[in-house]
Amino acid sequence: MKAGFPPRAFIQEVVTRDGLQIEPRFLPTEDKVALIDALSQTGVAKIEVTSFVSPRAVPNLADAREVARAITRRPDVTYVALVPNLRGAEAALEAGMDELNLVLSASETHNLANMRMTPAQSLGGFRAIAGAAAGTGARLNGSIATAFGCPFEGEQSPEKVLDLAQAYLTAGLQSVTLADTTGMANPAQVFALVRGFRARFGDVPLTLHFHNTRGMGLANALAALQAGADRFDASLGGIGGCPFAPGATGNISTEDLVHMLEAMGVETGVDLPALLALARSLPALLGHDIPGQVAKAGRSGDLHPVPALLRAAQ
Repeated sequence: MKAGFPPRAFIQEVVTRDGLQIEPRFLPTEDKVALIDALSQTGVAKIEVTSFVSPRAVPNLADAREVARAITRRPDVTYVALVPNLRGAEAALEAGMDELNLVLSASETHNLANMRMTPAQSLGGFRAIAGAAAGTGARLNGSIATAFGCPFEGEQSPEKVLDLAQAYLTAGLQSVTLADTTGMANPAQVFALVRGFRARFGDVPLTLHFHNTRGMGLANALAALQAGADRFDASLGGIGGCPFAPGATGNISTEDLVHMLEAMGVETGVDLPALLALARSLPALLGHDIPGQVAKAGRSGDLHPVPALLRAAQ
């Protein structure tokens, strides 16, 4: 273990769901499939493939069924779909997803804006999903959006967030994600909440989902790592954001996160050069630049030739 960090961090790629949902133009189905298949070769632990949500709500993911059926599955990668309700869960199960990601907001206002129901109503629906998934082999993960703050209500109390995590586990879900949906978290807050989660729930699998809206995404990931977290969502190129969060910008960049962790001596199992090549292909696919930094600057260990002026003086 390096400097108190876990020896291994698990990277969970969300670019084709959280990354694409806010894009201004639709990425063709075949391009999504090719991107997922390429990501499957990089060593990431999970890929959140898509969301089985109403095409009216998120037009960019209208091809969820087609994408899920066309991708090439690897046994060492978990393929995940976000589902908002029982209908979406049934479609995801039919498509053979390994894991369903259920989401509600700690903030009642954000949950109403995002899901058109209260958090309590969302939980009621999730119990029905747990029943539908029983015996299928699919795992269930519960995400708590706005766990670190809501743009309408402000900071959410740690007790409220942990009580929602308990409600997920009581309903039969196996793991929990704490999501900084609107990029309001700070490292001290993250450290305290992760420590609180570990104290209450022990080794229950915990994922951290950070956005870089205010430039603290990687600092928050570091704080979570120091507090005992070892699973992180991230988006290739740092693209993405919540359509229902004012001012939201992209997730932390997958390649930037992997670069930081490996520079610190924390294993990720990810092929960083392959990941960087994919990140550098994104601008041509999307039609715009990406926020990720390492794809532009290169790895910190990539050395450059001595300037010609210095060579001439030698």
